[in-house]
Amino acid sequence: MGCRGDRRRFALGRAGAAGEQTGFGPFGEHAVNASWIAVQELEKLGLRDGVDLHVYEVPVEYQTVQRLIPALWKKHSPQLVVHVGVSGMATTVTLEKCGHNVGYKGLDNCRFCPGSQCCVEGGPECIDSIIDMDVVCRRVSALGLDVTVTISKDAGRYLCDFTYYTSLYQSCGRSAFVHVPPLGKPYSAEQLGRALQAIIEEMLDVLEHSEDKINCQHEH
Repeated sequence: MGCRGDRRRFALGRAGAAGEQTGFGPFGEHAVNASWIAVQELEKLGLRDGVDLHVYEVPVEYQTVQRLIPALWKKHSPQLVVHVGVSGMATTVTLEKCGHNVGYKGLDNCRFCPGSQCCVEGGPECIDSIIDMDVVCRRVSALGLDVTVTISKDAGRYLCDFTYYTSLYQSCGRSAFVHVPPLGKPYSAEQLGRALQAIIEEMLDVLEHSEDKINCQHEH
């Protein structure tokens, strides 16, 4: 596999605000990356009124991530970024609470690994998303979708975790990460697309309500 990968964009925004989401390209045994297929399904479904949807496919390459993620934030100044990746071990749709800075030893599609084995030299060891994933998980689970949603604090110390930390660092925590299982194990592309649709809409709602509370406190 060459080092140059196709990149498509995924951004979501609403009146007066913007956000982005990414899916990953092929790697290893994942000749078809379920995260990118799920994002494409979401693109077909769309989001509720007032939310614009665009997509980015991110190559599984550390150096590309280090360039692309800050560039997307600079270009769009989004309200929120949501990344989607595949996990071969997952059997649920998993909301990741945090990204980690160190421990990156696996080679990417270019057979490259950061010499420092970290995302940001001198950065904090772990950065939490400002999105309350427990609340999002409860809300989505209550919708009665035919998909199980769970929570995790370990995004895997590979490109998913690397991308998440890079985005969290760039955005002061205004990012989220969703892991999906491989297609058919057990969910279809359509099921994953509907789950992403529900998750993102709940994330935006949680974020907006938390910002309303902050603004109210500042006014007082």
